[in-house]
This record gives sequence, structure tokens and C-alpha cells, in this order.
Amino acid sequence: MTLDNKLCEFAGRMVILGFGSIGQGVLPLIFRHLPITADRITIVTAEERGREEAEAYGVPFIIDPLTRDNYRDVLGPLLGKGDFLVNVSVDVSSIALVEFCQEVGAFYTDTCIEPWAGGYTDSSLSVSERSNYALREAALSRRAAFAGGPTAVLTHGANPGLVSHFVKQALLDLARDTGMETAVPTSRQGWAELASALEVKVIHIAERDTQVSDVPKKVGEFVNTWSIDGFVGEGCQPAELGWGTHEKEMPADGYHHQFGCGSAIYLMRPGAATRVRSWTPLEGPYHGYLITHSEAISIADYFTATRNGRVTYRPTVHYAYHPCDDAVVSINELAGKNWTMQDNQRLMMDEIVAGRDELGVLLMGPKKGVYWYGSRLSIEEARELAPYNNATSLQVTATVLAGIIWALENPNRGIVEPDEMDFQRILALAAPYLGEVVGIYGDWTPLKDRNRLFPEELDKDCPWQFKNIRVA
Repeated sequence: MTLDNKLCEFAGRMVILGFGSIGQGVLPLIFRHLPITADRITIVTAEERGREEAEAYGVPFIIDPLTRDNYRDVLGPLLGKGDFLVNVSVDVSSIALVEFCQEVGAFYTDTCIEPWAGGYTDSSLSVSERSNYALREAALSRRAAFAGGPTAVLTHGANPGLVSHFVKQALLDLARDTGMETAVPTSRQGWAELASALEVKVIHIAERDTQVSDVPKKVGEFVNTWSIDGFVGEGCQPAELGWGTHEKEMPADGYHHQFGCGSAIYLMRPGAATRVRSWTPLEGPYHGYLITHSEAISIADYFTATRNGRVTYRPTVHYAYHPCDDAVVSINELAGKNWTMQDNQRLMMDEIVAGRDELGVLLMGPKKGVYWYGSRLSIEEARELAPYNNATSLQVTATVLAGIIWALENPNRGIVEPDEMDFQRILALAAPYLGEVVGIYGDWTPLKDRNRLFPEELDKDCPWQFKNIRVA
């Protein structure tokens, strides 16, 4: 696509719920690629931030925080049949919004499955009950009731979202490069059998953000390149990962959920306190945070192969996130305060002076070596491509846009996850905003150089086993 063409038909109204970094970043893309005027869009948000950007486009800007008690009253006059709710908020129940949109006949998309405020840290719930696994199970339980209803795209940002499409392209690349003849699979079982045949044991969502600012982080300040509330919320949830059939031993504090699809486990610690080894082509080896994300659960679930009702293959899947360096310092400070948020927060945007976001999927297990496939987008490229974005936000907003277009092209699909969408269409729509999209092989494993300074007892015959991806 070009950067100024309209990509689909849309005659309805649109509500953008929440107007932080992602809401502000996606608005210019919506005007660029959808046939819509400012009088057909309404922004509903909980705070003043973003008013100037909304007014620059002439879009109505309403400050009215949504709660369990008022969300129907606020949204009712703004949404009806054929309209679209773009949910990029925090502390508003995604499930409640999906149910509302299905009732009124409106399309829906979000970037994660959110609970009502306080749901991430509600001590009245068990650790399992406040996990992303539980949120996903609750959302998917509504599917049967809304089958054939207006399309509601769940968790379709960069990750979760874009990375699910990266996995499918990476698998086809691996098949091509290893001489395996295969058509593009057309079912979940077909994709799972392809991943199994390629001997993919582990999939990391491997991300390194190197964006830097000329404004130093202050003591008592949380700094990040995307939603601080969102990052801290999911960082305080339990660490979660899709759990592969090749795994021989559970982590010491790992537990299976006692309900649902069974594709994932959780650890009795926050994701922001759990570090794992990973690798990206530009960064090389690094320690990332095992932050809970829906894609770790949905990808593992989608690529589960069964035979006669028995699970025969599933990869281990998890996020391995190294945020910008100021965010790392912010997390260390947050952890030292027993996960109580700093009084001040700063979203890095105009003050970024250099760096990129290297976001992709790292497939491990094939004899050819590890394979990383993803987007390498610099701050300079992001600023050339779209206003109100940095490298991190543009990878998200491009995928939000692609999900909106796909929903309008596929209007009656009910509740849908990224893994079930047309990956080739989404990648084609998002690609102009992703910088360099590449696939690169490497010889790294989690055991490489592990004995350089101190001896360790390692199972070198099973380099992908989770116990050897040491939790720090």
C-alpha cells in the first residue's frame, strides 16, 4: 500500500477509547487510510492528555472515565450498528465492551484484554484468577453467544497481535530454507503439524528497545516509550508462558491452571521480577523480562497438535522484553518499592534522540539454528512515517490500523484472536510502517557461554529446556 490511500469502505461512526500514546499515534493513520471525517470520530478518555493532538484534527474530545456503572450510558449515544469502537484504554473491562458492542451491532478492537480497574492486583483473587490466561478464557467463553456477530478483534497491537503473524511467516521461511515442500496451512492443526515437523521447540517474543532520551530519568519517575500504566499493570501480573510438550521439568514455582485450554503455566512472582535469556540479531544475547502477554498463551494454544484427543505437540512460548534503558531503571526502582508506582510518570516521545525498537519472534529448535523474524524500526524512520509516534508506538498503531481494516473486510466473524486472522493481509497492511522487516538465522542458544565465568550443571542435550533458560 502507499501511505496516502484509502484502504476500505466505512460509513459509520468511530469511538477511540483512551488517548495515550497509542490513541494519539493511531489517529493520523485512521484519517490517512479510512474514508472518515472528524465529525464521525469521538475520543473518550479519562484524562486531559492528548487534547491538543485531538483538537489539531478537529475531533471531539470527552473526558469521562468509564466505570462499571456508567460505560453503557457514556457509549450508548455514540455507538450503534455499523459503528466501530477502538479500545486503547486501561482499567476498562474489555469483556464488558465486547458484550456491549455485540448488543448494539458495533465492530470492536483492542490491544490487550483489560479487567476493570484494580483487577490486575486484586488480592481477593487467586494468582491464577488474575492472570492473562484467565482473562483470555473469560473473553473466549463469550464466543458461542456471539458467533456470526460483528467482528471483535481481541489483542491486536504489536504484541500481542503482530507477532502472531510473524510466527506464521517465520515458519514458512524455515520450511523454504530447509527444503520442506509445504502449502500455506489452512487450519490450526495444519500449522501445528508444520511447526512440529520443523522441530520448533520454543518461541520467544524477542524485543529490544534501544531508544534513548536527552532528558535523564529522575528519582521517583517511571519512564517508558509506551503506556506506563499498561506496562506496570501487566508487569505486576504473574509471569506466564505457553508450556511446551518437550519440557521435562516445571520451574520450582510454576503451576498449571486448573481450568481452560491448558496451554500455559504461571509462576508465583511478577513478570517484571522474572528475567530470561534471549537474542535478537542487532542486540545479540540479552536478559529480558518475562512479562505476561496474551500471545504467549494464544500462540501456544493455536500451535497445539492433537491426535485422538491427545496433545502431541505444543511449543513453549513467552515474551522476553528488554525495554528502553530508562524503563529498566524504572522497573528496578518500582520493584524496590514493592511494586508501588512512582509518583511521576513520563512517556518518552519528542525527547527521544536515537535508537530503535527491534521486535520479532525467535524460533528455536530447528537444526539450521535459531531464526528471528520481525521489525527493526528506528526513531528517525518512525517520525518520517507518521506524526505522534515513536518506534515502539508505531509498531502498535500500524497493527491496530490493520486490524480495523481486516475487521471491516470480514464483518461477521464474532470474537477473533490474531492467530485466526489472515496473516498475509495483516503483514501487507502493516509493513509500510514497520521499517526493515527481516528474517535472520543465528547460532545462539540459552546455553551459549554459560560456563565462561562459573561452572554450571547443564543439560547440553536439551538446550531449549526451560530450566536452562535461567530465571534471574
